[in-house]
Amino acid sequence: MMLARDTNQVQGLAKYALDFLSSPSEKLSTIDPAVIERVEMFHTDSVLCGLSALALNCNAPTVLRKEALETYATNQRNGATVFGSTQSVHPEKAVVANSCAVREWDSNGTVFGFNSRLGPKFQAGEFGHNDYYPSVVAASQLKQENGAKTILAMLLNDEIRGRLCEVFSLKSYKIDHVVHGAIATAVTYGAMLGATVEEIESAVGMVVAHYIPFRAIRAGHQLSDSKGASAAISSEVAMLCVHRSMNGFVGPKDILRNPQSIFRLFEPTESDSLSPFDIELGVSGGDFAVMGMHFKLGLYEHQSAGAIQALIDALLNKPEIVKNGADDIKQIAIKIYEPAFGIIGDPAKRDPTTRQSADHSMVYILASHLKKALTLGYDRIKAIDNNTDMWKSVMLLPLDYDQRALYDKDTRQLMKKIEFEHGGKEYDDNYPKGIPTKLSIETQTAGSTQSDMVMYPSGHARNTECDLKSILMHKWQAMAAITNGAYTGGDANAAQQIIGKLSNVQGKSADEIKDLYNIPINVTEQYKL
Repeated sequence: MMLARDTNQVQGLAKYALDFLSSPSEKLSTIDPAVIERVEMFHTDSVLCGLSALALNCNAPTVLRKEALETYATNQRNGATVFGSTQSVHPEKAVVANSCAVREWDSNGTVFGFNSRLGPKFQAGEFGHNDYYPSVVAASQLKQENGAKTILAMLLNDEIRGRLCEVFSLKSYKIDHVVHGAIATAVTYGAMLGATVEEIESAVGMVVAHYIPFRAIRAGHQLSDSKGASAAISSEVAMLCVHRSMNGFVGPKDILRNPQSIFRLFEPTESDSLSPFDIELGVSGGDFAVMGMHFKLGLYEHQSAGAIQALIDALLNKPEIVKNGADDIKQIAIKIYEPAFGIIGDPAKRDPTTRQSADHSMVYILASHLKKALTLGYDRIKAIDNNTDMWKSVMLLPLDYDQRALYDKDTRQLMKKIEFEHGGKEYDDNYPKGIPTKLSIETQTAGSTQSDMVMYPSGHARNTECDLKSILMHKWQAMAAITNGAYTGGDANAAQQIIGKLSNVQGKSADEIKDLYNIPINVTEQYKL
């Protein structure tokens, strides 16, 4: 269905959400099972990222989880749970803690707002991540909903957020991408709680009028906790706006057509009766935004995925590049598109001193993958003959970003050999359809290798060749092992128990949803991340 720009689209979103969730079993029967499976995978991926971040005592999620448990505890009827606990807390405090944990590694799902079917007006290329599932689980816990409604609401949140990413580029105006997620959360959470169309409209109006985060949280030479917590904080305020509206507070109406809101302020329209865009929304079948979202196969900024894939291809095609060690690597050249060149190629990120900066540093990300290959050695790399096993072998995991790894001598040496170049119009025109990247490696004694343009690396929604589930399972088992306190190897059966508990959300009872995030977390202070 299409919400036309000459209508009150906020009310349209509210009506769409209420109808979407009105009869979960019936609605699920109309949706392609592959869509639901994809949501399940993104949810599992995100929670395992969150649990492992808490296990490694990462600062922001640990602070927010402690705040929720110590300051905002409440009775079971009025609350939701944080990861690793059965104690009910205020729902928005559970969500700010859980969503912050989910985002901490910057390793869960990503969208680049590109609809090939609908054309240029639906290819704004806005970023976004699958950080918002905790708000759905919190609503289900509050309302004692089962898994069918929970998974449907997760899909709904992804759909609204993903479709907004197709039509309005927040980053073009230095606004953080979480605004689209906050709007989706206000609509979905409101619909889950039984808010009226007008109450949902009021909540969205408040979100947009009062709580717009600019990309100041991402500026500066070294990134802070604010960058990783942005989606969480926006979820928190979206939920507060819903509760406030349901208690009688009236926020601005028809906010997408409001001439002083961000949308028309930055993209003026010829009439007050128009917003800057139409909004396409999935109703049934397989055409949902989540099917165009991408997985990260380890810890890295997704815009570096093309370079990682090119490196993996080079290791498969010419393993000799690692035969004679780091000293033999003469030069590594990367050619890429904007905005990637300006974000992960920022000269300030050539010397990252925090994990948050390192995972947005192309030179660190690529050098760390190559360092892993060099550590494995030529014989082991040469013995690997497929994409799946190579990804698993050099995958970056949390401890590849701790303080020891950040200052590893060989990694730093490799970083200095990487040259980064903007590819120009050819590359820019191929984004956000793909992640256009070329990589060349020149060695002292083993010759050189140069990739073709990589468009759809493993993990990308349009990649049809990689064994996605196998690579993801390797990542999930590593994250689950960390949650259990094992940082190299660990008990595979124990890790699998965590993964199993998170699987099949659709089939869970209300009691199982209430207990969904009750997973023990073995916390260590051994590492600095």
